[in-house]
Parts: sequence; C-alpha cells; structure tokens
Amino acid sequence: MSSNTIVLAACVAVAVVLLLGLVNMMRGGSSNVSQKLMRLRVILQFLAIVLIMGVLWWRST
Repeated sequence: MSSNTIVLAACVAVAVVLLLGLVNMMRGGSSNVSQKLMRLRVILQFLAIVLIMGVLWWRST
C-alpha cells in the first residue's frame, strides 16, 4: 500500500465522520451521538496528521 493511499484513506475517514456528524445535527439527532462523532473526528484528525508527518519524514530520508 503506497503512502499516498494511506494519507488519502485517513483524510477520507475524517471527512466521512465529519459528514455523519453534520447529518446527525441537521436531522436533530441525539446530542450524545454528535459528541461521540466529534471525539472520533478529533482522534482521526490527529492520526491523519501523524500519518502525513510520518510520510513526509519517510520521503525526505
């Protein structure tokens, strides 16, 4: 699996969770679900940034 694919998958995961949270909010869904999705999004964003930085470091060596 190439590094571009890994970075793309991480970014898509963040976008999907973000969209799920927005849909839940727009439909007036449970605030507990919104909180869980927000926490998941923050964790996924952290992992995406770590992966991107790792790929940049790996490519520079």
